Amino acid sequence: MSTEVTSLMDLNGDLAGTYRRTASGGESVDPAVVEVDLAVLQRDGYVILRDLLTAEELGEVREAVVPLLDLPGRNQFEGHTTQRVYSVLNKTRACDRIADHPRVLALLDRLFLPNYLLSMLQVINIRPGEQAQMLHTDDGFYPIPRPRAALGAATIWAIDDFTADNGATDIVAGSHLWGDRRPDEAGRKPVVMTAGSCVFFPGTLWHGGGANRSDAARLALTAQYCEPWLRPQEAFTLSMTRDTVRAVSEDIRRMLGYSIHPPFIGQVDGMHPKRLLDPGAQPL
Repeated sequence: MSTEVTSLMDLNGDLAGTYRRTASGGESVDPAVVEVDLAVLQRDGYVILRDLLTAEELGEVREAVVPLLDLPGRNQFEGHTTQRVYSVLNKTRACDRIADHPRVLALLDRLFLPNYLLSMLQVINIRPGEQAQMLHTDDGFYPIPRPRAALGAATIWAIDDFTADNGATDIVAGSHLWGDRRPDEAGRKPVVMTAGSCVFFPGTLWHGGGANRSDAARLALTAQYCEPWLRPQEAFTLSMTRDTVRAVSEDIRRMLGYSIHPPFIGQVDGMHPKRLLDPGAQPL
């Protein structure tokens, strides 16, 4: 017996239900830990998640990404002496743990709608002599006036120690709650943290890369995320090979866009995008 459809939301289960929703890796994190992280995030606009990567994991990341470093940035925003690597997931599996770390997913699970997306994964190597990056907000390119809830969130992972002198990310604490107010340079504060730690902040927080006044480069990765109904910064469904999509975790696969935001955002030829990975699959 068919059910009468009176609104689009009556169709929520049609495509989203074709494949069972997989549990987020964030569900493995102690809820008490997540609540503390969330409280600090909401109060300050950022939270430092310390020592999430081991020395061995840091070595694996460094070994994989350093050979990929090539040309410097193309403009003041990218940094004229800063090296960046895009499309990281298509080049190495060593950085997957940065995109889908459970401690990060646990926060994203509470901030955004289910099936939120990975917006970007990028290597950033700030070399000596680089100037401070302009202060900016990561979801400022979405044309929705502030004050508002964040439409995205970011993590910046320290592969090298972040110090006040080597280009540690600068943040303006509390600016995630501002309206159309703009920060001044005096409000910048460096995020000092040890290698293996990351700073998590919403897309409404004003921040920017710091100046590198040291004699060594500062290596980091950033993973950014957005609500499932928004267009990500990287077009992963175009850049990722299907072999890569099959190789990553279910969390990353879902965040790459192999998921449906109800009732049918993300469909391919009227069907769930996971069918592209297994065309013979039967509905679940």
